[in-house]
Amino acid sequence: MTTYLETNKQRFLDELLDLLRIPSVSADSSFKGDVRRAAEFVKDKLAAAGLDNAQLYETPGHPVVYAEKIVDPARPTVLVYGHYDVQPADPYELWNSPPFEPTIRNERIYARGACDDKGQFYMHIKAIEAMLATDGLPCNVKVMIEGEEEVGSDHLGTFVVENRDMLKADVILISDTSIISNETPSLETGLRGLSYVEVQVTGANRDLHSGVYGGGVANPINVLCEMIASLHDENGRITIPGFYDNVVDLSSEERAELAKAPFDLDEYKRDLAINDVMGETGYSTIERTSIRPTLDVNGIWGGYTGEGAKTVLPSKASAKISMRLVPDQTPDEITDLFTKHFTAIAPAGVTVQVTPHHGGMPYVTPVDSVEFEAASKAFEDAWGKKPIPTRGGGSIPITALFEKELGIKSILMGFGLDTDALHSPNESYGLFNFYKGIETIPYFYKHYAALKQ
Repeated sequence: MTTYLETNKQRFLDELLDLLRIPSVSADSSFKGDVRRAAEFVKDKLAAAGLDNAQLYETPGHPVVYAEKIVDPARPTVLVYGHYDVQPADPYELWNSPPFEPTIRNERIYARGACDDKGQFYMHIKAIEAMLATDGLPCNVKVMIEGEEEVGSDHLGTFVVENRDMLKADVILISDTSIISNETPSLETGLRGLSYVEVQVTGANRDLHSGVYGGGVANPINVLCEMIASLHDENGRITIPGFYDNVVDLSSEERAELAKAPFDLDEYKRDLAINDVMGETGYSTIERTSIRPTLDVNGIWGGYTGEGAKTVLPSKASAKISMRLVPDQTPDEITDLFTKHFTAIAPAGVTVQVTPHHGGMPYVTPVDSVEFEAASKAFEDAWGKKPIPTRGGGSIPITALFEKELGIKSILMGFGLDTDALHSPNESYGLFNFYKGIETIPYFYKHYAALKQ
């Protein structure tokens, strides 16, 4: 297999670059045709890799791509999950090269979706191709790649429920997470959940002259800023009543294990060009970004922002807010708590509207399963050292639903780095990581087949 991988590595890369050229932005309806073009591309590459029944399954949104290879019904089955949609690339002017014209600089691929998740799920297609080409696929495999992960996977749940038999498997394998570094591999054992809302504060029935009305009526931007500022106290804790009621605190032993992960605070600050970190008092930076819930403003707007001056007191002001959740918080519960609190703290001079967007449950995978052991052994084979178990700060909303509807756990076998600038301008993915992932994935199949005997 090593020879096959080496012989075809340039082709593998060229195919990924072609996929990255497709602007499959699921959040923007103007890209709908491109999202479908990406789905067609993935379907064709699954078939070319040697999988059977490669096809698109329509949903009310973007299609799900599915293919499979059943080598022996008696063998264990791996269900691979990924997503071909990407985040919007805005603001385009902050990219050093066009986001949908992939560019390789310093052994890294720069493009929207390079790591999240096109580069990572495409590793699986190429690893499966290599195993099939060399008669080295020891497990059955099913591949499901969706096109709505970046907008909450709204229709994947229905697809899973309606196709339980087709998706029946023993484990789900996902590469949409990261490792500590290229020198220190790791396996994420959990993800945070998500509650995402949009808020709008409305004052007067029209924009007003700031000289005539300023000081006499509420300014929605001022009010919104004050309301948002009140959502954290001086210790960085979220002030919404009941917000922490269901949070499961880690034991001192669990926190000690988490602290074993290599982390250089000075390097962290240098990489981000910041003078200091901040967050909830009593927790380390690693803990704040993985095992603690958060509330952040993702966007805020209102009034006049064009060139020059316009002395206006705006009628409306808005913001988008995301809350990352931990076990045992639920998105419905937190969205409801936020809505009640944010409405209650609004002063009498304004009205408030809270619009929920999407959410997802937090997720934890056991480290004492044969699935986790197989993944750990795979990393050890490829890197020569055991991976360190870590907790991820991001969200993959569908993982909890997979467990609920299919009754199986997910293994978070990611190969990205925290420095890959996911969701940001100049997103990238290392060539080392792309090729190392293709090398590592077949080891998982080998060990999983052996452990499941």
